Amino acid sequence: MLDLEDSVAPSAKVEARAQVVAALGTYAFERKVRAVRVNGCDTEWCFEDIIAVVEGAGARLDTIIVPKLESAAEVHFVDGLLTQLERKLHLGRAIGLELQIESPRGMERIAEIAAASPRTECLVFGPADFEASLGVPELTVGRLKPEYPGDYWHYFLTRIVVAAKANGLQAIDGPFAQFADQDGLRAASRRDVMLGYDGKWAIHPTQIDVLNELFSPRQEDIDRAAAIVAAYKTATEVDMTGAVTLHGEMIDEASRRLAVALLDRAALFGLRPGASGGKAAH
Repeated sequence: MLDLEDSVAPSAKVEARAQVVAALGTYAFERKVRAVRVNGCDTEWCFEDIIAVVEGAGARLDTIIVPKLESAAEVHFVDGLLTQLERKLHLGRAIGLELQIESPRGMERIAEIAAASPRTECLVFGPADFEASLGVPELTVGRLKPEYPGDYWHYFLTRIVVAAKANGLQAIDGPFAQFADQDGLRAASRRDVMLGYDGKWAIHPTQIDVLNELFSPRQEDIDRAAAIVAAYKTATEVDMTGAVTLHGEMIDEASRRLAVALLDRAALFGLRPGASGGKAAH
């Protein structure tokens, strides 16, 4: 992700556009989704950010990340602007959208936001601005808050992943700012994986291997999933039964769907039963 928003000072916003375009044209970013985060729709920079980046490097851009979204109307605005630019530039393909949820209003309207555009590929949680908009007394982005009686983030993360999956989108968690705290990153990422998240933003190179390790399925789970699929296939096509016992556990159609979902996820990382493979970065 190349950023035009929070990591760029207001006085440097306009100049940063040319730097982002130059970076997209200079580096190959092989096998990676190339994304640019523009400024929010409620700012004076948003529409010119989009125009400058798409006109300058649209052929080398995969997605636009739109921060601080609070309504479907804002998604429609970005969608319409991209449509006009794609026609003008004869791009021949649609640029995707990644939508950041960072406020109570955005969270309340998350279902309409998630369904607002066929361009949308994922919903992204923005913990820092979300906490600021709630008035939470916190100074560290994405901290786990062990002093809270339960998982402080559970409700917010669950709302996002449900809205994402209901609309066929990926769900991505926001950053964990304490990049020297590998144990904290692992704990936060394990929680995300259990909720069904597809990835988490990295803000430092030391976080990449940890995230790839935790968001890719374990080899033993891949092998077990393959065994479930095979056992169910035998049960239904050979033995003509709707369920079977495997290692002391009942296996039925629901079990098969869980196993297929895990195998599909493994395939994204180049992993397969009985083998090891490469891993893709998040």
